[in-house]
Amino acid sequence: RAKWEVKPKARARLPWCHNRLNKTSPPPPATSAIDSIMTNDTTENGSKRQKVIIHAPHSSLIPPPQLRSLVSGWLQDDIPSHFDVGGHVVGPTIQKAELWMKSSGVLAGIPFFEAVFAVCGECSIQWEDDAIEGKLFNINDNKKIKLATVTGPVSHLLQGERTALNSMSRCSGVATLSNKCVQIATSQKWQGEVAGTRKTTPGFRLVEKYGLLVGGASTHRLDLSQMVMLKDNHVWACGGSIEAAVKKARGVSGFSQKIEVECQSLDEALVAAGAGADVVMLDNFAPQKLKEDAKLFKEKYPHVIVEASGGITMETMADYFSEHVDVISQGKLTQGYDCVDFSLKIIH
Repeated sequence: RAKWEVKPKARARLPWCHNRLNKTSPPPPATSAIDSIMTNDTTENGSKRQKVIIHAPHSSLIPPPQLRSLVSGWLQDDIPSHFDVGGHVVGPTIQKAELWMKSSGVLAGIPFFEAVFAVCGECSIQWEDDAIEGKLFNINDNKKIKLATVTGPVSHLLQGERTALNSMSRCSGVATLSNKCVQIATSQKWQGEVAGTRKTTPGFRLVEKYGLLVGGASTHRLDLSQMVMLKDNHVWACGGSIEAAVKKARGVSGFSQKIEVECQSLDEALVAAGAGADVVMLDNFAPQKLKEDAKLFKEKYPHVIVEASGGITMETMADYFSEHVDVISQGKLTQGYDCVDFSLKIIH
């Protein structure tokens, strides 16, 4: 089955696509997680049909300049000095390395894996047909699954190896845990959203938020600017008035931003909604108390979103399911995930 070059569209996520390579021809400087392959099906005029495989359906969410800047910082952190002696030892010859998935989980992080080798330069990635983000791979009997082949100067492959694997391992870990929680919600027929929080690793937020999406969860707010969240510290620091805090926030955020207020009681939630909050977080409520207060709240403010948060885990989240709760958020999705194991091995 032949692999065919894919022509990149204008403003593509990464500016080059991969093609078929051999050791004597230099690889293109970057890759794109899109494959176009010939199938056995034919069109009406007898020509072969092309099948397009999108390996990273969410990748267009990430602006290429931001992605390249992020990955460049990772590589600079890993190669801070002027010389790479290990790279000198192996030299610049064109070689191939295979990406293997060694433990079960949901695949995520393809854009970051690709971007690492794009920044390293002169590398190309050919993905296996079933290497699609969001897919759950089950690894049985210590068998591993091949996901891709990376081609390029061997020194560049080894410079990018660990950084690329670290990003994919962690992103897949977030996606795996998120997917498990989403599956629990689906199995219980709960109609709300499973969400992460802003409890992310500094410098690694984009990867973890992306993993939430791939796993089927909601990201919650991406940063301090995306949605106004007035927590207990905000309220205490401006005199203790939820109403005053909400009105002050609304005065500068206008119609374009939602305002959420962290509430410790039903009374606080009612005050927040009455002042104009769009979302109320019922924080650290016991499950039964949460359900009772959420029901009473929705009777008066059915249009305001109710979020449950505080100490909720995958093991306990089903206790909080209610038709009156719209969102259940968990910091553990980006703080307590297990990494998925990958390796990149030079073909020899």
